[in-house]
Amino acid sequence: MQSDNIIEDFDAKGFLKQLTTRPGVYQMYDQADQLLYIGKAKNLKNRVSSYFRSTGLSIKTVALVSKIADVRVTVTNSETEALLLEQNLIKQYRPPYNILLRDDKSYPYIFISDKQAYPAVQFSRGAKRKSGRYFGPFPSGGAVRDSLNLLQKIFKIRQCEESFFKNRSRPCLQYQIKRCTAPCVEAISEAAYQEDIRHAAMFLEGKNSAVMDEVASRMEASSHDLDFEQAAIYRDQLISLQKVQEQQYVSGKQGDADVIACAIKPGGVCVHMLFVRGGRIIGSKAYHPKVAVEENESEVLSAFIAQWYLMGVRDIPAYVITSHELTDKTCIEEALASARDKKVVLAHTVRGERAGWQKLAYTNAEQQLNSFLANKKNIYNRYLELQELLGLEEVPQRLECFDISHSSGEATVASCVVFDRNGPLKSDYRHFNIEGITPGDDYAAMHQALLRRYTRLKKGEGKLPDLLIIDGGKGQVTQAMEVLDELSINEVLVIGIAKGPTRKAGFEVLISGETGEETVLESDSAALHLMQHIRDEAHRFAITGHRARRGKARKKSVLEDIPGVGPKRRREILRHFGGIQEVERASIEEIAKVSTISQTIAEEIYSALHPDV
Repeated sequence: MQSDNIIEDFDAKGFLKQLTTRPGVYQMYDQADQLLYIGKAKNLKNRVSSYFRSTGLSIKTVALVSKIADVRVTVTNSETEALLLEQNLIKQYRPPYNILLRDDKSYPYIFISDKQAYPAVQFSRGAKRKSGRYFGPFPSGGAVRDSLNLLQKIFKIRQCEESFFKNRSRPCLQYQIKRCTAPCVEAISEAAYQEDIRHAAMFLEGKNSAVMDEVASRMEASSHDLDFEQAAIYRDQLISLQKVQEQQYVSGKQGDADVIACAIKPGGVCVHMLFVRGGRIIGSKAYHPKVAVEENESEVLSAFIAQWYLMGVRDIPAYVITSHELTDKTCIEEALASARDKKVVLAHTVRGERAGWQKLAYTNAEQQLNSFLANKKNIYNRYLELQELLGLEEVPQRLECFDISHSSGEATVASCVVFDRNGPLKSDYRHFNIEGITPGDDYAAMHQALLRRYTRLKKGEGKLPDLLIIDGGKGQVTQAMEVLDELSINEVLVIGIAKGPTRKAGFEVLISGETGEETVLESDSAALHLMQHIRDEAHRFAITGHRARRGKARKKSVLEDIPGVGPKRRREILRHFGGIQEVERASIEEIAKVSTISQTIAEEIYSALHPDV
């Protein structure tokens, strides 16, 4: 039916008969002369003909073709020239059936001047007109601010404007809170400040290991000279650097690249980018473009990459890694090289560190897409089903869940996690160190945590939840009801979630705080999934708090009980990480980077520090 209309409204056969086989750009218009789609082709006749074949078109392409009333073409000398023209036209007209990136701004950098004795480390966006070094690009202004904040904490380098710096007669507040060494009043020598600048630049280049080695050596030298105050400063620097290094590096020690991966599932598309500079992943960003004509990952990536780099506002790296092979790889390489004035490589088959980056980008694309689809389709449905299950007049807006964690009564910690309609609200999470109870008394621990939490909320220090979820059975639920009665809080509904007889996920028992009635939901219940999610998050957060408290309380190093880790290895581990808490946070790969630790011993250390994993 549609094919007949197409031929009647637009003489496709007659148009295609006279169409050239040269490269060029084609523009499709509807009856109102509105531009629908812009495409480029190596062979215009073959490419445009593919839209009017009788079979094999996707639903979205059929919808596009059904609206075509006119096709206009512009012949070019090459496919590369066609690609550049296509992107200019897309940018100018933004047709509805093309992939359109809303994020068309230039990306920010960190700038360090080379013209001053005491240079600042500053945020920069736009053209690189100043004399000095630029580090980046970063995926967002927030990523730059996070890095600047980190540099200020670790290296105490100024970030103030020149007009402010030149007119100081005494140190500002940043010096008082130990975020700056006050070069404005020469409280630090030029040589010492330039050394901090050098370390900051090494850090931004991804040379964390070299910086850490220097800082560790200075810490040991200061300690040997009995300058313990300075040694403590170096120790804090080392710990901060170690925290930054965790999970931020893939094994490579050098190389700049943009890594772009695409994942497609029914209902959505995700393109995930990793920005790698100096071997360090400095940030990432996910996009969910609306796809109309493109049918597979290769086509989506081709359209995305061309539009991303050819808008004229972003730096083009020498190396771009893609998750899927591009059919028009050569054409895009030539266009990018033309825009960059230097060679650009688009690579799909990679090895070593680059394969690690590629795998990481694709894993993130899949995870981001799953989250996107879950948020889009399921989260609200879970809240609706929970509303129906509990017989509430309105959809609950805020949920709180409590759990208790301890080791045979030692270092008891209670957790409170908060969910809103968007999922976990981590800024409102709280830990409660439990004191003054019989060790191992979970009821008393729950009572104390709830009393402290809701006394504060009753005083107006926060928001009361619509639903209070207790990880536990009737005893813990009773404690919650007693606390709420004691504080005269009547508007909060209480539900307990306890493991069933099999203690397997999907067989949990829900306990009503008001009636004590027990309910077992079907394992595929959306309401149960929401309850399980917040319960598991409360459990995780409680264990995290307990381990931190237990580690502080114990004088004996937990490393002493691990076979094969003697005094020398313990000393090297602590020297590398700066403290036991940083060791506990490290991955197996990070532990194995210590010079005296093999992969096998690293696995044993990780297992000993994470017995529940």
